[in-house]
Amino acid sequence: MLPPSQDQASHLTEEVDIIRNIRFEREGAIGTIVLADPPNWLNIEFAESLRVAVHQASESDIRVLHIRAEGPDFSVGGAVREWPGKSADWFRTFVAEVNASYRALELLRIPIVCSVQGEVLGGGFELALSADFLVAAESARFQCVEITTGMVPLAGAVQRLADMIGPARTARMAMLGERLTATEAAELNVVSWVVPDDELAKTGTELAERLARGPTKGYAAIRALLKAWSAGGTPGADHLMYDLTMDLYRSEDTTNAIPAIARAMDRGEMAADIPFRGR
Repeated sequence: MLPPSQDQASHLTEEVDIIRNIRFEREGAIGTIVLADPPNWLNIEFAESLRVAVHQASESDIRVLHIRAEGPDFSVGGAVREWPGKSADWFRTFVAEVNASYRALELLRIPIVCSVQGEVLGGGFELALSADFLVAAESARFQCVEITTGMVPLAGAVQRLADMIGPARTARMAMLGERLTATEAAELNVVSWVVPDDELAKTGTELAERLARGPTKGYAAIRALLKAWSAGGTPGADHLMYDLTMDLYRSEDTTNAIPAIARAMDRGEMAADIPFRGR
């Protein structure tokens, strides 16, 4: 076999970098996106690696996605040291690619769990906000750091946090750069659970396993309703609910589950765990 040309060698190196920066793994019905280049700076390679990983997840038949990071920190945010001298067009493309990969995550029709530890800053914080369930180690610290460079959060933190914690507290975080501890984030409903650092991996995995056994189509419908509510309030979600409900009513999981629950009720019993196949 001939050795690769210089162009081919460069392409191979880029592919290795993608695998090194972020990788997609799967075990059964659980997919995992791993930020694998501590401290997990957000740069153009990060955006490209994440795009590839999200595509791999979307093309698989996983029923839940777990996002986690190697190293003491989840992500320290944007690689600002790489920005000096770059054109506005370059920066616009970089921001667009980051946003495209984050929005692609939100459009997946499966639940997403994100486990975080240490620093969860800037774009890393925004990535975590793409998840349905955010599990935080006690060491986790959340911060919108963009204002330190005169910038705004570049991947949707302002509007997403405003949905979660209201405009007043969001202004404090985005304008003043206030940090949240894991406990404070949980009190504000940004974080689903706070656990000791040595229990983070176990808690995230167990939650992913539970979701992987659940009614996947039902989870997708709930995600869609929450998005509709965020965009159009209760009327928007109400309008969508009817079509979603009819589709679920005809699904294999619901068709099997309703008679099983009815039979248990006739016996005066609580229904045992219903097996769901995600269909």
